[in-house]
Amino acid sequence: MRAIFVDANDSLAAVTERLLRADDPPVAIHRNPDITPADLPGLLEGHAIAIDDHTQFPVEVVKRCTGLKHIVFLGTGARSYMDPDALRDECGVEVHIIKGYGDTAVAEHAFALMWDAARQISAMDAAVRAGEWPRTVGMQLTGKTVGLIGTGGIGAEMARLCNGIGMRVIAWNRSPRAIPGVEFVPLERLLAESDVVSLHLLLSDGTRGFLSAERIAQMKPGAILVNTARGAIVDEDAMTAALRSGRLGHAALDVYGVEPLPADSPLWGLRNTTLAPHAAFRTPEASDNLMEAALEHCRRIVKEGT
Repeated sequence: MRAIFVDANDSLAAVTERLLRADDPPVAIHRNPDITPADLPGLLEGHAIAIDDHTQFPVEVVKRCTGLKHIVFLGTGARSYMDPDALRDECGVEVHIIKGYGDTAVAEHAFALMWDAARQISAMDAAVRAGEWPRTVGMQLTGKTVGLIGTGGIGAEMARLCNGIGMRVIAWNRSPRAIPGVEFVPLERLLAESDVVSLHLLLSDGTRGFLSAERIAQMKPGAILVNTARGAIVDEDAMTAALRSGRLGHAALDVYGVEPLPADSPLWGLRNTTLAPHAAFRTPEASDNLMEAALEHCRRIVKEGT
């Protein structure tokens, strides 16, 4: 049973090559991160396992990949790129996700986005480089309230970091859990009291559009929104309108409804945004964890012969 990493960038390709063991099943590495779904039938010929970083796997295309049995998605957000239920039911293809590989890396990125939004560092950097000298009045985060929506591994790490700088940490989760220094509260109270709202939910049918126009309107005026989860969790049009009106003070984003961010996105023109290119997990430590977990999936699948 052979596997192929269909859309490897140079960095992840190098990590994969380094972690491959002599007794591993064959894993081909296709060094092109810019493939399209139309490329998949040709690429996947002779391969039962596809390792996927960010390529869409539409059902109609996968039906033409007759030898494909498994997709190992590099992360937790497979539903942004494919329909796992339809792939299983209509194509007989199982989708595997990887959890926990970058909890610290993503939380640190969310923490950095929060700081940038609070103190306007990237905006001041751009202005200084343009010959200006804007001494912007920022938000002091110590003593402020951060509301975490979702408290899995990443949310728990974000709580640890925020507690460390003296923030009050409140949280909402579908299944409340005990985390030191965190008070779990109803969602409406979290939105109303939080100076910073940080999203840490998995994307699913139940969380798509979760931060709706109605919920954005319930947020504390001038609050900061941080999203390192998935763009589709937020009603992007409602968020944009709230940013334009000033109802939402700042949005610090690593994820978007469409990626890469389209050239005509209104977010480009909004000064009260910090925009990062879906790079939260990109650290050497997280990359090693991610690719080792992907290879473990391949080893298990081959061993089980499924």
